[in-house]
Amino acid sequence: MIGFFENIEIGHANEVGSHRFTRDEILSFAQRYDPQPFHLDEEAAKNSLFGALCASGWHTACVWLRLLIENRERMLAAMKEAGTPVPRFGPSPGARDLKWLKPVYVDDVISFRATIVDKKDSRSRPEYGLVVSRHEGMNQKGELVISLQGSVLVERRVALSP
Repeated sequence: MIGFFENIEIGHANEVGSHRFTRDEILSFAQRYDPQPFHLDEEAAKNSLFGALCASGWHTACVWLRLLIENRERMLAAMKEAGTPVPRFGPSPGARDLKWLKPVYVDDVISFRATIVDKKDSRSRPEYGLVVSRHEGMNQKGELVISLQGSVLVERRVALSP
């Protein structure tokens, strides 16, 4: 469960959500954002190194981010409904080590997971701490298709002294 910086445990894993990639959405995303032949044309995709129509890596990353935000919103709403204090989130300093490891094909179901790998105090923003997570997406065969490291500022219960 999500919480204030002090309560977040390194090693904690959270199932973020799953998504099935349909032919129509793969084509729609590719037409707008990544018009490569192997994302747009089934015949061209068959003759490519991927061997079949596949989703853009950016499409996979966008689905991960949407599911991550929806998951966070659900957890924060549950905390609020239970009367538990709800932490604020600051900006994300970004992501690192984005890897597209295997293609995502039509009808693949990708399940996303986030695991806390580090926590750091923030001296520049003493009311927050930096939480670092490893994010992974696995297909229905258990194959890792995407991974990245993300970080976000999470409110502390008690701000650090200057």
